[in-house]
Amino acid sequence: MKLEYFQMIDKIPSVDLEAKVLNATSTVPDESPVFEGHFPGHPLVPGVLMIETMAQASGILIMHTINFEKIPLLAGVKEGKLRNFVGPKTNIEIKAEIEHEGSGFAVTKAEIRSEGKRIANAQLTFTIMPFPSPDLQNTIKAQVADMKTNV
Repeated sequence: MKLEYFQMIDKIPSVDLEAKVLNATSTVPDESPVFEGHFPGHPLVPGVLMIETMAQASGILIMHTINFEKIPLLAGVKEGKLRNFVGPKTNIEIKAEIEHEGSGFAVTKAEIRSEGKRIANAQLTFTIMPFPSPDLQNTIKAQVADMKTNV
């Protein structure tokens, strides 16, 4: 996980396209410039980055279901709950499931857990659009492939 670069997912141990479920993992870094302001002397991952983590897992799942031909962009967060906080060196598990897809949109439910305890969960809505460039499409495909080989 590289908080300052919004790279929230380290590994993707499983993607089940039939069930439309993705499982991912990540470890919060020991140090990050993000912690300098959030909060000095008591570092915590900002809640917005936990939402982003769930959105990235969901987006990767959506792209798998459409063979990486389009890009999902976060359009809404519903029923987002931040139940606990995470700090440096925390190992997290992220699960994303597609609830609905069609007509250029997708809805997922996602959650973050650590040591079996739910940390955050949300229902997320995505707009699905064409990639703005083939370069971005190829970069994202390569990044996701690397996440799957790091298992």
